[in-house]
Amino acid sequence: MGWGGSGACANQGEPPGGPPDTTPPQVVRTIPESGAVVPALKDDAVIQFDDVIDEMAGGGGGGGGGGRGRGTGAISGLARQVVLSPVAGGVKVSWHRSAIHVKPNEGWKPNRVYHLELLPGIIDLRRNATKRTKMIVFSTGPAVPTATIAGTALLWVEQRPLGQAVIRAAPLPDTVAYVTVADSAGDFQLSDVPPGRYLLQAIQDQNNNRRADRREAYDTVTVALDTSASALLWAFVHADGRWTPPKCACSRSPIRHRSRCGRCTAPGSTTRSRRAPAPSRIRCGRPATRPPSAIRRGGAERQPPPQPPSGHPPLRGTPRHVSIRAESANSSSSGLSHPTGW
Repeated sequence: MGWGGSGACANQGEPPGGPPDTTPPQVVRTIPESGAVVPALKDDAVIQFDDVIDEMAGGGGGGGGGGRGRGTGAISGLARQVVLSPVAGGVKVSWHRSAIHVKPNEGWKPNRVYHLELLPGIIDLRRNATKRTKMIVFSTGPAVPTATIAGTALLWVEQRPLGQAVIRAAPLPDTVAYVTVADSAGDFQLSDVPPGRYLLQAIQDQNNNRRADRREAYDTVTVALDTSASALLWAFVHADGRWTPPKCACSRSPIRHRSRCGRCTAPGSTTRSRRAPAPSRIRCGRPATRPPSAIRRGGAERQPPPQPPSGHPPLRGTPRHVSIRAESANSSSSGLSHPTGW
């Protein structure tokens, strides 16, 4: 018996598939738009992508720069890639397939300029990740300002850049801060902020809550901002609100790194190690009283760090001037020279 349907053969054409998609997701629209003034904003801020993004499950809260004692939990999931500031408390970050919705728990405050920053690392379903930061600035009252704070964050003891440092700039006398994250070289820039005096802080954020906590290195500078200002911040660990100097096992005196014996302990530690913890240029026998105490460059005024604990013997005479060199940091980029006085 013959079979009909001789025309049931498969149609010729290109095989399915094709080259893999390696393009990271792109932002195609934001609500509000960057630069917009929205006096009566009530709904979520929305960031729309051109592709479905990964949910990055792990938590839907965080992402803000709240004041002291509020929103101090670790930030996880998609919220780690979102920074909304200035806000007091937490921020709700939610996934909507090809969009991210953001709203502060306290609601949108009137007469405030908001920064909504998307950090690199947002991925699509093909694991393509964004490589650049995206900043959206909008206002609920005043016109968007144009002043800028820039600078570099360094680790003082380790003498190297503080990459991915959390930068907080609180307009005095307020404590609700603008927040951003430094790049891998410790460089940062906060643009489109109102003029005024700011308490600027760089934090080695080890627990991902975007604020300074016990045993985390940080530094603080007061910045007077007109149109632009720059600052150099040297982060170090503050124990119980006071500075705890490192010890040198060879002489049991404060901060004598790269000693001739080569056996120094870490800051606040009593355990000896075979090598000095920091590549400092301070020779053994030249104790330093404290981290760099005063810098006045580009509108930045350093707050004097706390004195060493009372258990340490007082240092006599004029503080010696030593040269500190962070080889990987370029001081000229921030308009400051490295401190030479202790």
